[in-house]
Amino acid sequence: MINIKDLPDPIINNDLKKVYTPSDDSYLIIDYFKKNINYNYFDGRNIKKIKRILDIGTGNGIIAIFFQIIKTQNPNFNPEIYASDISEDSINCAKSNEKVNNFENEIIFIQSDLFKSFPDTLKNSFDIIVFNPPYLPSSELINDSINKAKIDYSWDGGKKGYEIIIKFLENVNKFIKKDSYMYYISSSKSNLNKLVDYIVEKGFKNQILEKKHIFFEDIILNRLEIENI
Repeated sequence: MINIKDLPDPIINNDLKKVYTPSDDSYLIIDYFKKNINYNYFDGRNIKKIKRILDIGTGNGIIAIFFQIIKTQNPNFNPEIYASDISEDSINCAKSNEKVNNFENEIIFIQSDLFKSFPDTLKNSFDIIVFNPPYLPSSELINDSINKAKIDYSWDGGKKGYEIIIKFLENVNKFIKKDSYMYYISSSKSNLNKLVDYIVEKGFKNQILEKKHIFFEDIILNRLEIENI
């Protein structure tokens, strides 16, 4: 066994035109967990009580595979790992990367537009959800029906940049436990005050965990919890 902080990042291959390539946002998530997961605790929670994790919008699979790697190094950490994505190309890519990292049918994959295709058996079951969503405002240069490429769906968060996150919040309550942690990425290019207002309205509290400044924006790792559990 090695220290979680010293774990290598997953090996990831992907078609640049179809599936999101691991970038600063992906590694912001991974680096946070490297610092905040150890043999006994998952970000302050008893690690033995983490039974089911979801990487929603998995893309190339890097986050789900990272958790799977931790399972091989920590005998106290043995949750079921789920990974979902709306894109068939992404699901196929993530499955391929699972094999590249020497796992075979360990991660449970679901092709779904957010939670639409999730079975009822998964309701109220996830302890941890990680979501690296499309979080940038739409570009005027692309149009859904004319010149929007497959890869554009990986970053286009709608006109305001946070519409996909709001859709996630509208349904996530059905699939989490009362003491769940939900992690997501946002961008300073969106109106974060309005997003946080909506989060509070839905009964969550939002904590900013990490920020990274890149060019003309900050990418932000947030953690959600149900308020007043």
